[in-house]
Amino acid sequence: MLACAGVLSLHSGMAQTNVAALPFRLITVDPGHFHAALVQKFMYSDVDPRVHIYSPGGDDLAEHLKRIERFNSRSDEPTRWQSQTYTGPDFFQAMLAEKAGNVVVLSGNNAKKADYILQSVKAGLNVLADKPMAITPAELELLKQAFAVVATNRVLLYDIMTERFEITTMLQRELSQQKELFGELVKGTPDEPAITKESVHHFSKVVAGVPLKRPAWFFDVRQQGEGIVDVTTHLVDLVQWEAFPEQILNPTDAEILRARRWPTLITPEQFKKVTALDKFPDYLRHDVKAGTLAVFANGEFTYTLRGIHAKVSVIWNFEAPPGTVDTHYSMMRGTKCRLVIAQGAAEKFKPVLYVEKATAASAEEFEQTLNRTIASLQTKYPGIGAQRDQSRWFISVPDKYHNGHEAHFAQVTEQFLSFLRAGRMPEWEVPNMLTKYATIMKAYDLSR
Repeated sequence: MLACAGVLSLHSGMAQTNVAALPFRLITVDPGHFHAALVQKFMYSDVDPRVHIYSPGGDDLAEHLKRIERFNSRSDEPTRWQSQTYTGPDFFQAMLAEKAGNVVVLSGNNAKKADYILQSVKAGLNVLADKPMAITPAELELLKQAFAVVATNRVLLYDIMTERFEITTMLQRELSQQKELFGELVKGTPDEPAITKESVHHFSKVVAGVPLKRPAWFFDVRQQGEGIVDVTTHLVDLVQWEAFPEQILNPTDAEILRARRWPTLITPEQFKKVTALDKFPDYLRHDVKAGTLAVFANGEFTYTLRGIHAKVSVIWNFEAPPGTVDTHYSMMRGTKCRLVIAQGAAEKFKPVLYVEKATAASAEEFEQTLNRTIASLQTKYPGIGAQRDQSRWFISVPDKYHNGHEAHFAQVTEQFLSFLRAGRMPEWEVPNMLTKYATIMKAYDLSR
Protein backbone atom coordinates (compact mmCIF):
# COMPACT_ATOMS: atom_id res chain seq x y z
CA MET A 1 0.00 0.00 0.00
CA LEU A 2 1.39 3.39 -0.96
CA ALA A 3 2.22 5.74 1.87
CA CYS A 4 0.75 8.64 -0.09
CA ALA A 5 -2.72 7.57 1.01
CA GLY A 6 -2.08 8.79 4.52
CA VAL A 7 0.34 11.66 4.04
CA LEU A 8 -0.55 15.10 5.42
CA SER A 9 -0.87 17.44 2.45
CA LEU A 10 -0.37 21.19 2.52
CA HIS A 11 -4.01 21.85 1.62
CA SER A 12 -5.53 19.49 4.21
CA GLY A 13 -7.22 20.78 7.31
CA MET A 14 -4.95 18.67 9.50
CA ALA A 15 -1.81 19.76 11.25
CA GLN A 16 1.18 19.72 8.94
CA THR A 17 3.97 17.21 9.37
CA ASN A 18 7.05 18.48 11.17
CA VAL A 19 9.45 18.30 8.22
CA ALA A 20 12.51 18.59 10.45
CA ALA A 21 11.51 15.34 12.16
CA LEU A 22 11.19 13.28 8.98
CA PRO A 23 13.92 10.63 8.95
CA PHE A 24 14.43 10.17 5.22
CA ARG A 25 15.72 12.81 2.82
CA LEU A 26 16.22 12.09 -0.88
CA ILE A 27 19.22 13.10 -2.96
CA THR A 28 18.74 12.67 -6.70
CA VAL A 29 21.99 12.45 -8.66
CA ASP A 30 22.11 13.33 -12.38
CA PRO A 31 18.51 12.29 -13.18
CA GLY A 32 18.79 11.37 -16.86
CA HIS A 33 16.11 8.65 -16.97
CA PHE A 34 12.38 9.19 -16.41
CA HIS A 35 12.47 6.47 -13.73
CA ALA A 36 14.10 9.02 -11.40
CA ALA A 37 10.93 11.08 -11.47
CA LEU A 38 8.65 8.05 -11.05
CA VAL A 39 10.21 7.43 -7.63
CA GLN A 40 8.51 10.73 -6.72
CA LYS A 41 5.15 10.12 -8.38
CA PHE A 42 3.64 9.92 -4.89
CA MET A 43 4.49 11.24 -1.44
CA TYR A 44 5.70 9.07 1.45
CA SER A 45 4.74 9.64 5.06
CA ASP A 46 8.28 9.85 6.44
CA VAL A 47 10.18 11.34 3.50
CA ASP A 48 11.08 15.03 3.52
CA PRO A 49 9.32 16.84 0.62
CA ARG A 50 12.55 18.77 0.00
CA VAL A 51 14.63 16.84 -2.51
CA HIS A 52 18.20 17.89 -3.27
CA ILE A 53 19.18 17.34 -6.91
CA TYR A 54 22.80 17.35 -8.08
CA SER A 55 23.32 17.51 -11.81
CA PRO A 56 25.68 18.83 -14.50
CA GLY A 57 22.62 20.68 -15.83
CA GLY A 58 21.19 20.61 -19.32
CA ASP A 59 18.21 18.87 -20.91
CA ASP A 60 18.24 15.83 -18.62
CA LEU A 61 17.73 18.01 -15.55
CA ALA A 62 15.16 20.21 -17.29
CA GLU A 63 13.06 17.20 -18.31
CA HIS A 64 13.27 15.76 -14.80
CA LEU A 65 12.07 18.99 -13.20
CA LYS A 66 9.18 19.18 -15.67
CA ARG A 67 8.03 15.70 -14.66
CA ILE A 68 8.19 16.56 -10.96
CA GLU A 69 6.21 19.74 -11.59
CA ARG A 70 3.54 17.77 -13.46
CA PHE A 71 3.18 15.52 -10.41
CA ASN A 72 2.91 18.59 -8.16
CA SER A 73 0.30 20.30 -10.33
CA ARG A 74 -1.97 17.39 -11.28
CA SER A 75 -5.55 17.47 -10.04
CA ASP A 76 -5.62 13.90 -8.70
CA GLU A 77 -3.39 13.33 -5.66
CA PRO A 78 -0.98 16.20 -6.37
CA THR A 79 2.44 15.84 -4.81
CA ARG A 80 4.25 18.63 -2.98
CA TRP A 81 7.91 18.02 -3.73
CA GLN A 82 10.31 20.93 -3.37
CA SER A 83 13.28 20.59 -5.70
CA GLN A 84 16.54 22.19 -4.60
CA THR A 85 19.13 21.93 -7.35
CA TYR A 86 22.89 22.16 -7.56
CA THR A 87 24.42 22.30 -11.04
CA GLY A 88 28.01 22.28 -12.16
CA PRO A 89 30.78 19.95 -13.33
CA ASP A 90 31.58 19.13 -9.69
CA PHE A 91 27.99 18.09 -8.90
CA PHE A 92 28.91 14.64 -7.59
CA GLN A 93 31.74 15.88 -5.41
CA ALA A 94 29.41 18.56 -4.06
CA MET A 95 26.81 15.92 -3.22
CA LEU A 96 29.32 13.89 -1.25
CA ALA A 97 30.59 16.97 0.55
CA GLU A 98 27.19 18.41 1.47
CA LYS A 99 25.31 15.19 2.33
CA ALA A 100 22.01 17.03 2.13
CA GLY A 101 20.09 13.79 2.57
CA ASN A 102 20.55 10.15 3.47
CA VAL A 103 19.06 8.27 0.49
CA VAL A 104 20.70 8.66 -2.92
CA VAL A 105 18.46 7.97 -5.93
CA LEU A 106 20.34 6.99 -9.10
CA SER A 107 18.53 6.75 -12.42
CA GLY A 108 20.30 8.10 -15.45
CA ASN A 109 23.37 7.61 -17.55
CA ASN A 110 24.76 4.22 -16.53
CA ALA A 111 28.38 4.79 -17.58
CA LYS A 112 29.38 5.98 -14.08
CA LYS A 113 26.61 4.43 -12.01
CA ALA A 114 28.69 1.67 -10.44
CA ASP A 115 31.28 4.22 -9.34
CA TYR A 116 28.58 6.58 -8.04
CA ILE A 117 27.16 3.69 -6.02
CA LEU A 118 30.55 2.80 -4.55
CA GLN A 119 31.43 6.39 -3.63
CA SER A 120 27.98 7.00 -2.12
CA VAL A 121 28.03 4.00 0.20
CA LYS A 122 31.62 4.83 1.18
CA ALA A 123 30.26 8.22 2.27
CA GLY A 124 27.71 6.51 4.49
CA LEU A 125 24.72 7.10 2.23
CA ASN A 126 21.96 4.63 1.44
CA VAL A 127 21.39 4.06 -2.29
CA LEU A 128 18.24 3.23 -4.26
CA ALA A 129 19.47 2.59 -7.81
CA ASP A 130 17.58 2.05 -11.01
CA LYS A 131 18.66 -0.98 -13.01
CA PRO A 132 21.20 -1.80 -14.22
CA MET A 133 23.66 -1.13 -11.41
CA ALA A 134 26.51 -2.37 -13.62
CA ILE A 135 26.79 -2.62 -17.42
CA THR A 136 30.20 -4.28 -17.88
CA PRO A 137 32.15 -7.01 -16.08
CA ALA A 138 34.59 -4.35 -14.81
CA GLU A 139 31.72 -2.47 -13.19
CA LEU A 140 30.51 -5.67 -11.57
CA GLU A 141 33.78 -5.62 -9.63
CA LEU A 142 32.94 -2.10 -8.38
CA LEU A 143 29.50 -3.34 -7.38
CA LYS A 144 31.06 -6.17 -5.38
CA GLN A 145 33.22 -3.62 -3.58
CA ALA A 146 30.14 -1.51 -2.89
CA PHE A 147 28.29 -4.36 -1.23
CA ALA A 148 31.36 -5.11 0.89
CA VAL A 149 31.35 -1.46 2.04
CA VAL A 150 27.60 -1.62 2.71
CA ALA A 151 28.17 -4.34 5.28
CA THR A 152 30.84 -2.24 7.02
CA ASN A 153 29.12 1.15 6.90
CA ARG A 154 25.70 -0.22 7.87
CA VAL A 155 23.89 1.37 4.95
CA LEU A 156 21.56 -0.24 2.40
CA LEU A 157 21.93 -0.62 -1.37
CA TYR A 158 19.00 -1.79 -3.47
CA ASP A 159 18.01 -1.85 -7.12
CA ILE A 160 14.53 -1.02 -8.38
CA MET A 161 12.87 -4.29 -9.36
CA THR A 162 9.39 -3.07 -10.29
CA GLU A 163 8.26 -6.29 -11.97
CA ARG A 164 7.94 -8.07 -8.63
CA PHE A 165 4.87 -5.87 -8.06
CA GLU A 166 3.01 -6.77 -11.27
CA ILE A 167 -0.04 -8.72 -10.10
CA THR A 168 0.09 -11.51 -12.69
CA THR A 169 3.75 -12.12 -11.86
CA MET A 170 2.93 -12.19 -8.15
CA LEU A 171 0.19 -14.74 -8.78
CA GLN A 172 2.40 -16.81 -11.09
CA ARG A 173 4.88 -17.06 -8.22
CA GLU A 174 2.14 -17.92 -5.72
CA LEU A 175 0.61 -20.65 -7.90
CA SER A 176 4.02 -22.18 -8.67
CA GLN A 177 4.40 -22.85 -4.94
CA GLN A 178 1.11 -24.78 -4.74
CA LYS A 179 2.26 -28.39 -5.21
CA GLU A 180 -1.24 -29.85 -5.52
CA LEU A 181 -1.83 -27.65 -8.56
CA PHE A 182 1.63 -27.03 -10.04
CA GLY A 183 3.58 -30.06 -8.92
CA GLU A 184 7.33 -29.49 -9.14
CA LEU A 185 9.17 -27.11 -11.43
CA VAL A 186 10.58 -29.27 -14.23
CA LYS A 187 14.28 -29.19 -15.03
CA GLY A 188 13.68 -28.44 -18.70
CA THR A 189 16.24 -28.48 -21.52
CA PRO A 190 18.06 -25.78 -23.50
CA ASP A 191 15.41 -26.05 -26.24
CA GLU A 192 12.45 -26.38 -23.86
CA PRO A 193 13.36 -24.40 -20.75
CA ALA A 194 11.45 -24.70 -17.51
CA ILE A 195 11.15 -20.91 -17.37
CA THR A 196 10.86 -18.53 -20.32
CA LYS A 197 10.66 -14.75 -19.99
CA GLU A 198 10.51 -12.22 -22.81
CA SER A 199 10.19 -8.45 -22.57
CA VAL A 200 9.40 -6.19 -25.53
CA HIS A 201 10.08 -2.45 -25.20
CA HIS A 202 9.85 0.62 -27.41
CA PHE A 203 12.06 3.68 -27.79
CA SER A 204 9.07 5.90 -28.61
CA LYS A 205 6.39 5.77 -25.92
CA VAL A 206 4.12 7.83 -23.64
CA VAL A 207 5.02 8.27 -19.95
CA ALA A 208 2.86 10.03 -17.35
CA GLY A 209 0.50 11.07 -20.15
CA VAL A 210 3.02 12.80 -22.43
CA PRO A 211 5.36 11.61 -25.22
CA LEU A 212 8.69 10.59 -23.78
CA LYS A 213 11.75 12.62 -24.75
CA ARG A 214 14.84 10.44 -24.48
CA PRO A 215 18.39 11.74 -24.07
CA ALA A 216 20.70 10.99 -27.00
CA TRP A 217 23.03 8.97 -24.77
CA PHE A 218 20.23 6.45 -24.21
CA PHE A 219 21.05 5.14 -27.70
CA ASP A 220 24.73 4.63 -26.83
CA VAL A 221 25.22 1.19 -25.29
CA ARG A 222 28.50 2.38 -23.76
CA GLN A 223 26.44 4.77 -21.63
CA GLN A 224 23.06 3.03 -21.31
CA GLY A 225 24.24 -0.56 -21.53
CA GLU A 226 23.36 -3.25 -24.00
CA GLY A 227 19.98 -4.92 -23.80
CA ILE A 228 21.55 -8.09 -22.46
CA VAL A 229 22.72 -6.23 -19.32
CA ASP A 230 19.82 -3.79 -19.00
CA VAL A 231 16.24 -5.05 -19.09
CA THR A 232 17.42 -8.61 -18.49
CA THR A 233 18.07 -7.56 -14.88
CA HIS A 234 14.28 -7.72 -14.38
CA LEU A 235 13.97 -11.07 -16.08
CA VAL A 236 16.85 -12.78 -14.27
CA ASP A 237 15.58 -11.30 -11.01
CA LEU A 238 12.15 -12.83 -11.61
CA VAL A 239 13.62 -16.23 -12.48
CA GLN A 240 15.45 -16.23 -9.14
CA TRP A 241 12.52 -14.76 -7.21
CA GLU A 242 9.98 -17.25 -8.57
CA ALA A 243 12.02 -20.45 -8.88
CA PHE A 244 13.86 -20.12 -5.55
CA PRO A 245 11.77 -17.75 -3.41
CA GLU A 246 13.62 -16.25 -0.45
CA GLN A 247 16.54 -18.64 -0.91
CA ILE A 248 20.16 -17.49 -0.95
CA LEU A 249 21.76 -18.00 -4.36
CA ASN A 250 25.40 -17.80 -5.39
CA PRO A 251 27.01 -16.93 -8.75
CA THR A 252 28.23 -20.52 -9.07
CA ASP A 253 24.58 -21.65 -9.15
CA ALA A 254 24.24 -20.22 -12.69
CA GLU A 255 25.76 -21.58 -15.89
CA ILE A 256 25.30 -19.78 -19.22
CA LEU A 257 24.65 -22.13 -22.15
CA ARG A 258 23.86 -19.76 -25.03
CA ALA A 259 23.86 -15.99 -25.52
CA ARG A 260 23.43 -13.60 -28.45
CA ARG A 261 22.93 -9.90 -29.15
CA TRP A 262 21.57 -7.98 -32.14
CA PRO A 263 20.82 -4.35 -33.00
CA THR A 264 17.71 -2.25 -33.45
CA LEU A 265 18.16 0.03 -36.47
CA ILE A 266 17.16 3.67 -35.93
CA THR A 267 16.75 6.15 -38.78
CA PRO A 268 17.65 9.86 -38.40
CA GLU A 269 13.92 10.69 -38.53
CA GLN A 270 13.12 8.28 -35.73
CA PHE A 271 16.04 9.57 -33.66
CA LYS A 272 14.80 13.12 -34.03
CA LYS A 273 11.27 12.13 -33.03
CA VAL A 274 12.35 10.97 -29.58
CA THR A 275 15.38 13.18 -28.91
CA ALA A 276 14.47 16.39 -30.85
CA LEU A 277 18.01 16.33 -32.30
CA ASP A 278 18.62 16.85 -36.02
CA LYS A 279 21.60 14.53 -36.20
CA PHE A 280 23.39 11.74 -34.38
CA PRO A 281 26.00 12.98 -31.86
CA ASP A 282 29.66 12.36 -32.61
CA TYR A 283 29.94 9.69 -29.92
CA LEU A 284 27.50 7.55 -31.93
CA ARG A 285 29.33 7.87 -35.25
CA HIS A 286 30.96 4.43 -34.95
CA ASP A 287 27.49 2.88 -34.65
CA VAL A 288 26.11 4.55 -37.81
CA LYS A 289 26.22 2.58 -41.04
CA ALA A 290 24.72 3.92 -44.29
CA GLY A 291 23.00 6.67 -42.32
CA THR A 292 21.27 4.31 -39.87
CA LEU A 293 22.10 3.92 -36.19
CA ALA A 294 22.61 0.36 -34.90
CA VAL A 295 21.72 0.09 -31.21
CA PHE A 296 22.56 -3.26 -29.59
CA ALA A 297 19.51 -3.12 -27.39
CA ASN A 298 18.42 -6.72 -28.00
CA GLY A 299 19.76 -9.81 -26.31
CA GLU A 300 18.82 -13.25 -25.09
CA PHE A 301 20.47 -16.08 -23.24
CA THR A 302 19.71 -19.58 -22.02
CA TYR A 303 21.18 -20.75 -18.73
CA THR A 304 20.71 -23.09 -15.83
CA LEU A 305 20.10 -22.02 -12.25
CA ARG A 306 20.68 -24.89 -9.84
CA GLY A 307 19.96 -27.23 -12.74
CA ILE A 308 16.74 -25.49 -13.84
CA HIS A 309 16.85 -24.34 -17.48
CA ALA A 310 15.72 -20.78 -18.14
CA LYS A 311 15.68 -18.47 -21.15
CA VAL A 312 15.40 -14.67 -21.02
CA SER A 313 14.96 -12.35 -24.00
CA VAL A 314 14.71 -8.59 -24.36
CA ILE A 315 13.62 -6.92 -27.59
CA TRP A 316 13.55 -3.22 -28.37
CA ASN A 317 11.46 -1.93 -31.28
CA PHE A 318 11.31 1.73 -32.17
CA GLU A 319 7.59 2.21 -31.72
CA ALA A 320 4.64 0.05 -30.78
CA PRO A 321 1.76 -0.29 -33.25
CA PRO A 322 -1.23 1.94 -32.37
CA GLY A 323 -3.08 0.71 -29.32
CA THR A 324 -0.23 -1.47 -28.06
CA VAL A 325 2.33 -1.05 -25.29
CA ASP A 326 5.49 -2.62 -23.92
CA THR A 327 4.71 -6.29 -23.34
CA HIS A 328 5.83 -9.17 -21.16
CA TYR A 329 5.62 -12.93 -21.71
CA SER A 330 6.42 -15.50 -19.05
CA MET A 331 6.02 -19.27 -18.72
CA MET A 332 6.77 -21.61 -15.83
CA ARG A 333 6.48 -25.33 -16.52
CA GLY A 334 5.44 -27.61 -13.68
CA THR A 335 4.89 -31.34 -13.63
CA LYS A 336 1.12 -30.79 -13.32
CA CYS A 337 0.48 -27.50 -15.16
CA ARG A 338 2.02 -24.56 -16.97
CA LEU A 339 1.63 -20.97 -15.78
CA VAL A 340 1.69 -18.55 -18.70
CA ILE A 341 1.54 -14.75 -18.67
CA ALA A 342 0.60 -13.31 -22.08
CA GLN A 343 0.04 -9.69 -23.07
CA GLY A 344 -0.83 -9.75 -26.75
CA ALA A 345 -3.75 -8.66 -28.89
CA ALA A 346 -5.96 -11.45 -27.51
CA GLU A 347 -5.43 -9.96 -24.02
CA LYS A 348 -5.95 -6.39 -25.29
CA PHE A 349 -2.29 -5.82 -24.39
CA LYS A 350 -2.94 -6.24 -20.69
CA PRO A 351 -1.10 -9.04 -18.85
CA VAL A 352 -3.23 -12.13 -18.24
CA LEU A 353 -2.18 -15.23 -16.31
CA TYR A 354 -3.27 -18.56 -17.81
CA VAL A 355 -3.17 -22.01 -16.24
CA GLU A 356 -2.69 -24.90 -18.68
CA LYS A 357 -3.18 -28.52 -17.63
CA ALA A 358 -0.12 -30.70 -18.20
CA THR A 359 -1.28 -34.10 -16.87
CA ALA A 360 -3.76 -36.79 -17.88
CA ALA A 361 -6.19 -35.68 -15.19
CA SER A 362 -9.66 -34.78 -16.47
CA ALA A 363 -10.50 -31.13 -17.02
CA GLU A 364 -13.15 -31.32 -14.31
CA GLU A 365 -10.74 -32.79 -11.77
CA PHE A 366 -8.07 -30.23 -12.62
CA GLU A 367 -10.59 -27.38 -12.37
CA GLN A 368 -11.57 -28.51 -8.89
CA THR A 369 -7.93 -28.44 -7.82
CA LEU A 370 -7.50 -25.00 -9.34
CA ASN A 371 -10.60 -23.67 -7.58
CA ARG A 372 -9.38 -25.02 -4.23
CA THR A 373 -6.04 -23.34 -4.79
CA ILE A 374 -7.62 -20.00 -5.69
CA ALA A 375 -9.87 -20.21 -2.64
CA SER A 376 -6.80 -20.70 -0.44
CA LEU A 377 -5.34 -17.44 -1.78
CA GLN A 378 -8.49 -15.36 -1.27
CA THR A 379 -7.33 -13.98 2.06
CA LYS A 380 -4.15 -12.60 0.52
CA TYR A 381 -5.69 -11.61 -2.83
CA PRO A 382 -9.42 -10.98 -2.29
CA GLY A 383 -11.51 -11.13 -5.44
CA ILE A 384 -9.31 -13.26 -7.70
CA GLY A 385 -10.92 -16.16 -9.54
CA ALA A 386 -10.39 -18.77 -12.24
CA GLN A 387 -12.43 -18.98 -15.44
CA ARG A 388 -12.43 -21.63 -18.17
CA ASP A 389 -11.04 -20.57 -21.54
CA GLN A 390 -11.49 -23.59 -23.82
CA SER A 391 -8.68 -26.00 -22.89
CA ARG A 392 -7.12 -23.69 -20.29
CA TRP A 393 -8.11 -21.34 -17.51
CA PHE A 394 -7.33 -17.68 -16.88
CA ILE A 395 -7.00 -16.00 -13.52
CA SER A 396 -9.45 -13.13 -13.21
CA VAL A 397 -8.06 -10.20 -11.24
CA PRO A 398 -10.00 -7.18 -9.92
CA ASP A 399 -9.03 -3.86 -11.50
CA LYS A 400 -7.69 -2.56 -8.18
CA TYR A 401 -4.65 -4.80 -8.58
CA HIS A 402 -3.77 -3.43 -12.02
CA ASN A 403 -2.17 -0.19 -10.83
CA GLY A 404 0.30 0.05 -13.73
CA HIS A 405 4.05 0.06 -14.25
CA GLU A 406 4.53 3.67 -13.13
CA ALA A 407 2.95 3.03 -9.73
CA HIS A 408 5.33 0.12 -9.14
CA PHE A 409 8.20 2.57 -8.63
CA ALA A 410 6.46 3.97 -5.58
CA GLN A 411 5.85 0.43 -4.32
CA VAL A 412 9.55 -0.43 -4.64
CA THR A 413 10.47 2.83 -2.93
CA GLU A 414 8.06 2.13 -0.10
CA GLN A 415 9.56 -1.33 0.28
CA PHE A 416 13.06 0.15 0.43
CA LEU A 417 11.87 2.62 3.06
CA SER A 418 10.54 -0.30 5.09
CA PHE A 419 14.02 -1.87 4.94
CA LEU A 420 15.52 1.43 6.09
CA ARG A 421 13.08 1.63 8.99
CA ALA A 422 14.03 -1.90 10.03
CA GLY A 423 17.72 -1.22 9.48
CA ARG A 424 18.19 -4.33 7.36
CA MET A 425 16.99 -6.24 4.30
CA PRO A 426 16.03 -9.93 4.03
CA GLU A 427 19.24 -11.96 4.16
CA TRP A 428 18.77 -13.31 0.63
CA GLU A 429 18.46 -9.94 -1.13
CA VAL A 430 22.14 -8.94 -1.31
CA PRO A 431 23.59 -12.31 -2.36
CA ASN A 432 20.83 -12.66 -4.94
CA MET A 433 21.54 -9.20 -6.38
CA LEU A 434 25.19 -10.19 -6.78
CA THR A 435 24.16 -13.51 -8.33
CA LYS A 436 21.85 -11.71 -10.74
CA TYR A 437 24.52 -9.33 -12.01
CA ALA A 438 27.17 -12.06 -12.14
CA THR A 439 24.81 -14.19 -14.26
CA ILE A 440 24.14 -11.31 -16.64
CA MET A 441 27.84 -10.51 -17.05
CA LYS A 442 28.60 -14.13 -17.92
CA ALA A 443 25.97 -13.87 -20.67
CA TYR A 444 27.41 -10.52 -21.78
CA ASP A 445 30.84 -12.12 -22.23
CA LEU A 446 29.47 -15.14 -24.10
CA SER A 447 27.33 -13.01 -26.43
CA ARG A 448 30.44 -11.18 -27.62
